Amino acid sequence: MKRVGLPLALLALLLGVWELYVDLGGADPVILPPPHDVLKSLVDDRGLLWSNFLVSAREVVLGIVLAVMVALLLAIAIHFSATLRRAAYPLLIASQTIPFPMLAPLLVLWLGFGIAPKLVVIAIVSFFPIVVTTFAALEAVDRDLLKLMRTFDASRGRTFWHVELPSALPGVFTGTKVAVVVAVIGAVFAELAGANSGLGYLFQQAEANLLIPRAYAAVVILSLFAIVLFALLTIAEHRVLPWAYQSRGDVAQ
Repeated sequence: MKRVGLPLALLALLLGVWELYVDLGGADPVILPPPHDVLKSLVDDRGLLWSNFLVSAREVVLGIVLAVMVALLLAIAIHFSATLRRAAYPLLIASQTIPFPMLAPLLVLWLGFGIAPKLVVIAIVSFFPIVVTTFAALEAVDRDLLKLMRTFDASRGRTFWHVELPSALPGVFTGTKVAVVVAVIGAVFAELAGANSGLGYLFQQAEANLLIPRAYAAVVILSLFAIVLFALLTIAEHRVLPWAYQSRGDVAQ
């Protein structure tokens, strides 16, 4: 109960401070609307917000799926090949230094205004934490288990499927949970660069027309969506990997 109650209490406190700050004249309500105006926009503009949310949600989910597939292939490849690791790992790190607000418009010019450039941006933003955590998990597999598989004369592929990959799954989930948070940011970058729908596009239009409560409402929905995705992945991790959480509990005890 405390896990939910304490964050909600802190959130209520912060919203109260925000409301009081605006009401006491600390900021122009046109520029910084109070929370009750944002809530009113969430209700009044729910149809518009929902239709644009569906567009952004589709982009984020598909982008994460693409990022997971690419990341797993890369992590496995550099795990198997030391030469590829030395060649590719610096480039993987360099990919995260790209200024995505500048890259997104170029991808739109190249790939058009459809969903393709959005997926590319989201995948580039999201895949790195999955690669890093998956590769680290593969490298951290219990060496005694690997020796045991060699004792039974297991092939390299059999060892990977039966020992290394299952042991690395917690790392895959950890990286993916980080990725879903940044994927939402990537979707906004992509939509701001060139789109005619989506919450990033709606935010841009609302800000240009000084409909600031609507712009904040779009931000709230994107944040809640990222939180929901993170929570769903956490639940899935508990269901798929109960043994991992049991072992963590044993260590904690």
